[in-house]
Amino acid sequence: EVQLVESGGGFVQPGGSLRLSCVASGFTSDYVIGWFRQAPGKERERVSYISTKDTSTYYTDAVKGRFIISSDKAKNTIALEMMNMKAEDSAVYYCAAAPGEYSGLENIKLGPRHMRHWGKGTLVTVSE
Repeated sequence: EVQLVESGGGFVQPGGSLRLSCVASGFTSDYVIGWFRQAPGKERERVSYISTKDTSTYYTDAVKGRFIISSDKAKNTIALEMMNMKAEDSAVYYCAAAPGEYSGLENIKLGPRHMRHWGKGTLVTVSE
């Protein structure tokens, strides 16, 4: 059984930084894993994800240059380093994953429907 467990959400002021982590268990082959977020009244949207096959990454335009996704394959863990945060980054952040040998993710837009497994989410609030 695949499980995704997030940690690291919280409160941060605009311009500040926060780090999210997700531990994945139960995968037996390559997969894509990353972060989606959902703000109140809005649809769930992609943020960033990474391939375990070739470590290629995707970032949505709104976070490029501010967020960095990384993976530790030995620990089955990914992290999202969020910097220069803005109020519009406030949302529940979900770790999500899908099995498959994804590569060259830079321009591949995966939506929530592509992701098979989800964590419970962690709340991120950016405010004064």
